[in-house]
Amino acid sequence: MADGLLLYQVDAFTSEAYAGNPAAVCLLEGEKSDLWMQAVAAEMNLSETAFLLPIEQGYSLRWFTPVAEVDLCGHATLAAAHVLWEGNLLERTEKARFFTRSGPLFASYKEPWIELDFPAQPCRETTAPTGLYATLGITKALHTGKSTEDYLVELNSENALRKLKPNFRRLQEISARGVIVTAKGSTGGYDFVSRFFAPALGIDEDPVTGSAHCTLGPYWMKKLGKERMLAYQASKRGGELYVVPAEERVFISGRAVTVLRGELLAMEEPCEKADH
Repeated sequence: MADGLLLYQVDAFTSEAYAGNPAAVCLLEGEKSDLWMQAVAAEMNLSETAFLLPIEQGYSLRWFTPVAEVDLCGHATLAAAHVLWEGNLLERTEKARFFTRSGPLFASYKEPWIELDFPAQPCRETTAPTGLYATLGITKALHTGKSTEDYLVELNSENALRKLKPNFRRLQEISARGVIVTAKGSTGGYDFVSRFFAPALGIDEDPVTGSAHCTLGPYWMKKLGKERMLAYQASKRGGELYVVPAEERVFISGRAVTVLRGELLAMEEPCEKADH
């Protein structure tokens, strides 16, 4: 490309545009600085912007929220794989191989679904940190656990989960990447439902969080005794996923829709701004 870089916006974990979780996907042609990628992610102002760089074994993949780089992101990985196959950069019979801060990740095209192969991140039961329940607007929970990154809180009903109105300013003070709230499904044939809050990363509520299902999958498989589960993330936009835990891995399947394709022209390095 003569002037800039291809940039896509993809709605992930949905079969319809303007639902699911939007992610930007930028196809790099060479190394770019962390500062530049963070500036692009802030400009996109989506929960995640993915940067793909071709390497010998596949693609280097990094994810940035508007304020920080993250170690693992499901919906932006799904969006990146979707862009590779839709743009004919990979044959649909070919597995997408990504090299990330969380190790190698893989995606397979299984029309009309894309299946992600992610590391399991099971949680262990723990005592809720001071103020967590009050911040979520609840008085008790069926279970509280902690994975390497997130707290997991199970409520007694899907209805209670859908009615949650957290205090995001106070939730930002909880020492974790985010908080997963979940409940057994009671509508739509879903095995379980969830919501995900990560105000510390600049995301009050994430529409659909693939990486949270690396924790939710093992948790609900043990509780329900099922190997394959249909899940729904009950945000305003909403999204559905199939989740199949398998020992140290979790297979997460979703669909994706491209809503925008353009050219990123601002290639210069941004100036670092002093704090005021």
